Formats: sequence, C-alpha cells, structure tokens
Amino acid sequence: MFKSEVDSARDWKRALQLMMPELEVRIWPESGDPGEIEYALLWTPIGDVMQSLPNLKVVFSLGAGVDHLLRQEGLRRDIPIVRMVDAALTQGMSEYLLFHVLRYHRRMPEYAFLQGERRWQQLRQVAAERRKIGIMGLGVMGADVAGKLAALNFSVAGWSRTPKSLPGIQGFFGADQLHSFLRGTEILICLLPLTPQTRAVINQQTLATLPRGACVINVARGAHVNEDDLLAALESGYIAGATMDVFADEPLPPGHPFWRHPAVTVTPHIASLTNPSTAASHVVNNIRRHQHGEPLTDVVDWEQGY
Repeated sequence: MFKSEVDSARDWKRALQLMMPELEVRIWPESGDPGEIEYALLWTPIGDVMQSLPNLKVVFSLGAGVDHLLRQEGLRRDIPIVRMVDAALTQGMSEYLLFHVLRYHRRMPEYAFLQGERRWQQLRQVAAERRKIGIMGLGVMGADVAGKLAALNFSVAGWSRTPKSLPGIQGFFGADQLHSFLRGTEILICLLPLTPQTRAVINQQTLATLPRGACVINVARGAHVNEDDLLAALESGYIAGATMDVFADEPLPPGHPFWRHPAVTVTPHIASLTNPSTAASHVVNNIRRHQHGEPLTDVVDWEQGY
C-alpha cells in the first residue's frame, strides 16, 4: 500500500470496506498468508513482495499513470494491471490546469513581478479565442480539460499517438504532425503516458518549435522533459514560463535550479491526488467484475505502456 500525509492505507481500508464489507483488506507488511492475497492496490511494489504472492489475480494502480509499475521486476504479464480512473481525480487535474492556463493567459506572473517592483503597468490582454492551447495526450484527463478550455473559448488543439475526434478540438496525431501541433501552441500542456516514445519529448528541438514566449505545463511524468533543455530555453527567454508538478527526481532536490528560477512554478506532484472516498468505487467495481467473470475495465496494455 502507498502511504502519504494525504493518502493513507487506513483511509483506503475504510473506503473499500464501506463499499464492500465482505472484502478483507490487509495493510502491508501485516499481510498475513501471502497465498491468500488475490488483489493488490499499490503505487510502487516494495522489494520482492509481488513475487511472494502466488495467487495474485489483479493489480490496481493508485494513480492514473502506470509506467512505474511496468518497470518493476516481479510483475507477471499474465496478471492484469488496472489504472486508476476516477471522476474526482480527473476533476482535480482539470482544476489545476485551468488555473495555470488562466494564470499564463492573464499574465499573472508578470503582474507579480511588477508588484514586487511597485510598478503600476497595464499589459496587453489577448482574447481567449486567440490564445492557442496545446494538449499532449488526449486520454480521459486530456479530453476533459480540453473540453473545459474550449468551453472558455480558448483555441484548443490536441496531439495524441492515434487520431482522436473531440468536439471543438483541433486534432493532431503521430510523429509526422507533432511539428505542426507545436508550432501553433502558446501554452503547452503535457498529459502523455510515459513510454519509450514519449520520454524526453519536451526537449531542445520541440521547445524551439513552439512560438517565442510560449509557456510549458507538465503534469504527466518528469521524464517527459529534458530539464537541462528547458532551463536553457528559459534562460534564453525563448520560453517565458514553466509550471512543473513532476520531476525526474522526486522529491525535487533542494539544490535544483527549478526551485529558485523566477520563471518556474514548482508544485510537489499534487496536480491531482487520488481520494480513497471517491476512487475506491473503481477498485470495488472491478473486483466484483472479476469475481463474476466479467471483463475488467481500464486494463493496461503492456505493449502500448498505458
């Protein structure tokens, strides 16, 4: 079980048993007989625990991303992994992204600087329909925030591995269309799954394809960004700002330049946090489906990596 200040194993136990009283929930390391464990709910496997569960039937991820699980040794490919899909988790992500898109759109970082200088200066304001937002990744979360941004009259485009058709969203897909997508993006949002193809997708070349003065928001995985390339683009002034919620090393080391960079906003991987009281239903529903011999929902494709 994953445990943190805001997401404890005991909270999960209470939420699961409230929805499925007959379910016996054990909290690692007090897991009893390993042969009795059929379902595992976790963030990152601990040591060789997964190899010691001979009757494990389903693994549930505590988060929307699963790249950390697919890299773990000891996870057998014949055991399905179910990624977390929860309306409250999606809503939380959209709240975070709407806030930071609006913050850049209305030039709030610049006004904060002017306030520090005690300078009364009005900056040019751009209409929402002329502000071009680009979303990399049009899964559940990407599609949700795209629709909400479009409802605010922003010009929204999305880029994905395969074609996606969303009302009011200009669609791009595949490596051949990435350049065109980036060239028309002023605020770039990364919501991609982490795969070998998307690792370091935000790099010197892709950053240079964005228009001068663009901003970057990464809420997917730290490995999507070449941090040295982003810092160089920020230092040159070509990229105006970056909001980073995920990093190559977490927690972000105290000496990392992101902490003090005036154009970087750092948040500690909190863009959207899984809430047991709402997310437990996704786990319970899939356990019941499995027990009744029905197909699981939101199963990870090992080959695609998400």
